[in-house]
Amino acid sequence: MDRPAAAALGADLRKHVALQPADLVPDGLISPADAAALRPVTETFRMRITPQMRTAITRADDGVGLQFVPDRRELNVLPSELTDPIGDGAHSPTKGITHRYPDRVIFHVTQVCEVYCRFCFRREVVGENGVLPAGDVAAALDYIRRTPAINEVILTGGDPLSLSPRRLHEITTALAAIPHVGLMRIHTRVPVVAPNRITPEMIAALTAPGLQTWLVLHTNHPQEFIPEAVAALDLLRTAGVPLLSQSVLLRGVNDSVAVLKSLFTTLLRLGVKPYYLHHCDLARGTSHYRTTIAAGRALMRALRGQISGSALPTYVLDIPGGFGKVPITADYFDGGADGRWQVTDPNGGTHIYHDPE
Repeated sequence: MDRPAAAALGADLRKHVALQPADLVPDGLISPADAAALRPVTETFRMRITPQMRTAITRADDGVGLQFVPDRRELNVLPSELTDPIGDGAHSPTKGITHRYPDRVIFHVTQVCEVYCRFCFRREVVGENGVLPAGDVAAALDYIRRTPAINEVILTGGDPLSLSPRRLHEITTALAAIPHVGLMRIHTRVPVVAPNRITPEMIAALTAPGLQTWLVLHTNHPQEFIPEAVAALDLLRTAGVPLLSQSVLLRGVNDSVAVLKSLFTTLLRLGVKPYYLHHCDLARGTSHYRTTIAAGRALMRALRGQISGSALPTYVLDIPGGFGKVPITADYFDGGADGRWQVTDPNGGTHIYHDPE
């Protein structure tokens, strides 16, 4: 893709315009014949790719292309797949807040991302609206103020770093003014997929006196680390922002020892501690991305003998229905015959999880 075209696309993306399959034809990522056939996919699940990730894709079926280029298999929705697979709505006391655990809340500050991942567990709502309206932000902050058990606020969306530095600074300073809130975690893809947004103004907006900020980078494949992304991570690290990562185990993208080893060791070398490896959630139209739990556990066993423990994330499952996140270990998982698992949640409840056939 030539640079003028990338710049024009970047202008469109700043207006939060979703792409259509035909937009990927000039890059050879979608054939003209497939463009029309893929329209129902993008009409159901929005498509958005930054210029930086367009340059990182060498072909539609590589480790980056598979994450962002639409696929007809997305229209294959299984009965087990859910509109809200991790149960955000079941734990929402006010708009913009998910309060699943006593000491922390998720604050959905926007529904906009710089890229729309084809496997996203919030793919039904991402891009539907823009930033959380001011009245809802005020109500969310009021809920946090009157709930003293809350020590940590996790900004998510959408992607919090798609906000302007001014708006992000307003949220950061408001949280810092709440005496019982000491931690803010930001879940984002921006430093890799839109590294141009990591400016001194954005970095300044991440912190406020009395509030410890952690940035959790979502990345799934070492091919995502283009030079601009490496530079953005260096800026954050130099500014003293602690960096963690979370990845999703995706069939065909990173479900091999070689790719995961490269991903995790690259992250550690860039100053990012691998934190979570998520088993792919039961989002609608994502069955072609999911591995089995047994396959994921085998990968983690193989990795443990090949890379440093500091480079190993925790392999986790968000139990469908909103019952919480648990490590996929023998302490939480029993069974496995015919893909049927009994999963114990943090409160001792048990749930049945079925692997894809």
